[in-house]
Amino acid sequence: MHGRHGPRRRFVDGEEGRSTTRVQLEMPPQAMERLQRLKDRTEAASYAEVIRNALRLYEALVAEAEQGREFAIKTPDGIIAPYRVFV
Repeated sequence: MHGRHGPRRRFVDGEEGRSTTRVQLEMPPQAMERLQRLKDRTEAASYAEVIRNALRLYEALVAEAEQGREFAIKTPDGIIAPYRVFV
């Protein structure tokens, strides 16, 4: 789904870079507020950067879960507790 003009291309230092695809999302106000907070907290340059980082993390978590691994968190006082990523 590249729209009517095909994939977008960007050029870096006069050379063609990788192609990109524009994605338009509709988000309820609460989700948009969460995205804005994450952008601010992580000092991301854009919403796209936040979403790309989230996809990388989600992909890594899915891969680990597929291998049967479980997730845990460690509190500042050293207590390790199970963490359910996928509910």
